[in-house]
Amino acid sequence: MLDIKLIRERPDYVRERLALRGAGDEILIGKILQVDEVRRAALAQVEALKATRNRVSKEIGALMAQKKLEEAEARKTETRELGDQIALLERQVGESESGREELMLRLPNLPDDAVPRGKTAEDNPVVRTHGSQPVYCFKPASHVELCERLKLVDFARAAKLSGSGFLLYTHWGARLERALIQFLLDLHVDEHGYTEVSPPLMVGEHCLVGVGQFPKFKDQYYGVAEGDNPQALGKLYLIPTAETPVANIHREEILKDSQLPVNYCAYTPCFRGEAGAAGVGTRGMIRVHQFDKVELIKIVKPEQADVEHEKMLANAERVLQLLGLHYRVIMLCTGDMGFASVKTYDIEVWAPGQASYLEVSSVSNCGDFQARRMNLRFKTESGENKFPHVLNGSGTALARLFVALLETHQQADGSVSIPLPLQPYLKTDSIRP
Repeated sequence: MLDIKLIRERPDYVRERLALRGAGDEILIGKILQVDEVRRAALAQVEALKATRNRVSKEIGALMAQKKLEEAEARKTETRELGDQIALLERQVGESESGREELMLRLPNLPDDAVPRGKTAEDNPVVRTHGSQPVYCFKPASHVELCERLKLVDFARAAKLSGSGFLLYTHWGARLERALIQFLLDLHVDEHGYTEVSPPLMVGEHCLVGVGQFPKFKDQYYGVAEGDNPQALGKLYLIPTAETPVANIHREEILKDSQLPVNYCAYTPCFRGEAGAAGVGTRGMIRVHQFDKVELIKIVKPEQADVEHEKMLANAERVLQLLGLHYRVIMLCTGDMGFASVKTYDIEVWAPGQASYLEVSSVSNCGDFQARRMNLRFKTESGENKFPHVLNGSGTALARLFVALLETHQQADGSVSIPLPLQPYLKTDSIRP
């Protein structure tokens, strides 16, 4: 959530930054200021009337002491009328606050000055590349061919179980998925210093609001009903990413200055409706409704955010480097960045069988946007309560990492070689037909 003081004091600046996103959200600023002015005016009247009521109440006491009962009764009638006016205005204040809150929750974050201007993914500049695209003496197979040949994923039976967009890992495929998850967790905990947590897979709506996924993207998530009770539907939601519960762990808390930075990592399945997304319903693992991911979360002091953002990006890149995968880092332009982000890097891994890059990680600095929505603060050494900055990143996402690994390390004999760092987890150096 943006700071209302910033909107009041620099509305043109806020409009300009929002306009760079190209979604038209800047038109909300005028509405927010209008509702805010109504609220502030009503609040001022409430305070003035309360002061008058307090003064009249003291006068009543004095009149009673002087036995001026008739005048005292008249003043009591005045206080009741003042109370009615105050109650009416307080309702107006409450309605204005709710209206302003609803509008504020619809506003995305402001892009950082360093974010390149652009409208679509075509405008995202490449920051750097690692390695080069592998060259084969044969035509590289797609991950679908490899999964079917090596019996790693049963697409047909997954569709029979749950419909399109779901996966059934089998035999070495299931073991490879599990090995990758354990490898990622160990890397981030043991080498990168994150604390592992295992959060709930269902959360309340307040958690989705906290990270900025609600209310704007509510149509893309799976609501859960308890039993056959339709009244329970929407009280809990399947998480779209571990960011949702993990970033909310300290919501409505005031952390100590010495506690920051907080570094968490978590493995969870992720559930996404992907409403209207192109590609859902096609065979393969590129876009699915349920996938595994290891997520990284940092809660940091504002002055540490840029450095910690780069560290998180390096942590995610290390995964691909160890697995011998070619990738590139891009910075998302103003028109392509996420709702809650002020600055985002995407890591795209090369998938030879697709002859294209696949996004396996988004690493974002959300500034104090999420902390405000969650009312998460920290107490500085001087005793001031401030909002920390919250960062999130995929470290990394499966199943696209699974895809890139198979397609990159496929061999001419139809097998897939296993990168050395992964071999202790899988207990083999290759997967063969």
